[in-house]
Amino acid sequence: MIVDVPISVLDRSPVRRGRGTAQAVRDTVAFARDIEALGYHRFWVSEHHGVPGVAGSAPAVLAAAVASATSTIRVGSGGVMLPNHRPLVVAEQFGILESLFPGRIDLGLGRSVGFIEPVRRALGQGKDAADGFDGQVRELLAYFRGEQDGVHAIPAEGLSVPVYLLATGAGADLAAGLGLPLVIAPAHGQRAMVEAISRYRETFRSDVDDPHVVVSTAVAVADTAEEARRLLVPEAWSTVYSRSHGVFPPLSPADEILALPMTERERRRLDDTLAGQISGTPDEVGARLADLVAATGADELLVSTSTYDPAARVESFAALARLADLPAAERLPA
Repeated sequence: MIVDVPISVLDRSPVRRGRGTAQAVRDTVAFARDIEALGYHRFWVSEHHGVPGVAGSAPAVLAAAVASATSTIRVGSGGVMLPNHRPLVVAEQFGILESLFPGRIDLGLGRSVGFIEPVRRALGQGKDAADGFDGQVRELLAYFRGEQDGVHAIPAEGLSVPVYLLATGAGADLAAGLGLPLVIAPAHGQRAMVEAISRYRETFRSDVDDPHVVVSTAVAVADTAEEARRLLVPEAWSTVYSRSHGVFPPLSPADEILALPMTERERRRLDDTLAGQISGTPDEVGARLADLVAATGADELLVSTSTYDPAARVESFAALARLADLPAAERLPA
């Protein structure tokens, strides 16, 4: 076994060219079945509002569909963007999910708001909505614990729904102070991430739980390093394009993207984005993941791979499952 921590999967419901948004969410449900068959630990969905190219806008609804289509894998959000919602409503939604699928539901929370002003207006939130994130998390936890005076979150009250904070920097400090698991990605480089994790572990306060760190990263595995890198090109390019155009375009084949007449800045940003991700042959990916776990002390990995070809994505996850010696890893799901 090269990777010896649990591995979970995050899917952002990317839209693929020619397939449309409705197909994108159906693809997420089908993908979850494949991931369960390969023996992964969790399957999480995300929340994006008004982002062309990303179909996952309602994580509670999509998580319900995923949980209904699977039977054993844990299902949750990576995450619900709490500033967009009232904590009571989120508690009720995930209380219903836990009631329907007991012991399988996770609630990951993030602090992002709409990425452009028209979306924030439609959500009824301003840029400063994230400033109240600390209080919103505390209110949400109080609903699950039955500690909110005068208001009962039914059926959430008294249920055990694990809450995770998706965070960096000060967000990691909040997770430590509340005794919650931390989900973190090297958004500002691995050194900054390691420092935040170290501070989280040192300041973690809980009488019943231990610190738990989930490190999130993009991963692709293929027979050759070049083939694996190409698997990550479609989403990497969409991310680069969105930074200069404000639109996250549908995923396209890597060959078409690499043949585009990019500006020097776009080419550099694409290379930088790909350099921050993990791709390669099974041996190469196994070594890099082992190094990542050693450097961060990760208790769990949360892996994403968004590419144009859904079948190639499943093949990559099957190869990764073999690295971790997951159940049924030696065969692709039927």
